[in-house]
Amino acid sequence: MTRTTRITFITTLAAAALITGPTTVSSMPAFHESTTLINATTITSHVCPYAAAREAASASASAARLSPATDAAPPRDGSHDFDFNIGVWHTHIRRLTHPLSNSSDWFEVDGTVRIRKVWDGRAQLEEIEADGPKGHWESMTLFLYNPTAHQWSLHFANASDGTVTDPSTGEFHDGRGEFYSPDTFNGRAILTRQIWSKITPDSHQFEQAFSTDGGKTWETNFVANLTRADEATAAQHVAPPADSKNAPALSHDFDFALGTWNEKTTRLLHPLTGSTEWIDMNGKSVTRTFWNGRGNYTELESDGPSGHLQLLALRLYNPESKQWSVLFATSGVGVLGMPPVFGQFAGQRGEFFGGDTLNGRAILIRFTFTNLSPDTMRSEQAFSNDGGRTWETNWINNYTRTQTATTTAQSPSGAQ
Repeated sequence: MTRTTRITFITTLAAAALITGPTTVSSMPAFHESTTLINATTITSHVCPYAAAREAASASASAARLSPATDAAPPRDGSHDFDFNIGVWHTHIRRLTHPLSNSSDWFEVDGTVRIRKVWDGRAQLEEIEADGPKGHWESMTLFLYNPTAHQWSLHFANASDGTVTDPSTGEFHDGRGEFYSPDTFNGRAILTRQIWSKITPDSHQFEQAFSTDGGKTWETNFVANLTRADEATAAQHVAPPADSKNAPALSHDFDFALGTWNEKTTRLLHPLTGSTEWIDMNGKSVTRTFWNGRGNYTELESDGPSGHLQLLALRLYNPESKQWSVLFATSGVGVLGMPPVFGQFAGQRGEFFGGDTLNGRAILIRFTFTNLSPDTMRSEQAFSNDGGRTWETNWINNYTRTQTATTTAQSPSGAQ
């Protein structure tokens, strides 16, 4: 699947800083199964809360059986390795104009990075705004910690199309974080490497490199030096307001969801089996926005018969297709469910569709938002195993507002 976004900024910063056209970076499609173990019950969070739970559980059990019994120390808990990242930063970026071409032509841009804490630090949402000769540029990176693998995954998206890339994955050792992913560049298979280093309370460095020989040699093509900043400094790179005549067309379809809600969930335990066994869960969710409304995320904390659930819903607007993509992750797994569901609102109803597998069989998924009012709303999930001719609802959320909505992003938790 060809995309023009990557955590590397290779394409997106080119649009903001170069006279020449952007270079295409393509991310290879990946398949991720996401499960959360809540006591003895497994809840799946792929595109849906159920998909491939049995396969993932079986794989985990097999890995445990195959692991030799040793006295080796358990893997280090790295869930707080990115705590240094929380807050507001000024970033000075140097980028190689033409990677993998023996070029020595670099350009520089300046911008602001805001990092918000999610799940008490086991996830983070990074928002980047930068300015170059060609104008203003915005992006986002979602950081997720996988407590089983003891590794972080990093997903990048550009506000110009709202497309989320496949992840770079890695971990920290001795204050240095290294993250790797396969990719393609100008049609050629490559490896990418991202490094966080030189970390102090008020500064750190990020750099990226490409390899065409399986990691034997690397060419650095992106270096960012970050220094801690305050909101006054950050305001220099804030995007224009939505009512500016020069601002791009924005979507505010999800503005109704901003704020804090009490959430009552009813869930069908065994979808597409003829079962009528439902359970109830109760919790609280908070929805915050970024990219002037073109992106938002919801954090849910909920409890039920099987225990505690922490869930993240990420929603990104594509101004070209005029559709939203919606993705999910849970803290117990720390993996973003891919691919997303896509859709839009018509009047007071939003519909979003995607595909997945359940118990090894291909299914379709539908999410809906209805009963929208200033203080209440409802969302449902349904599965279809007959190409959409019939749908079985298996997840119902009813929301009641507890706090007035806000249309601006809240300050990152723990920010200085």
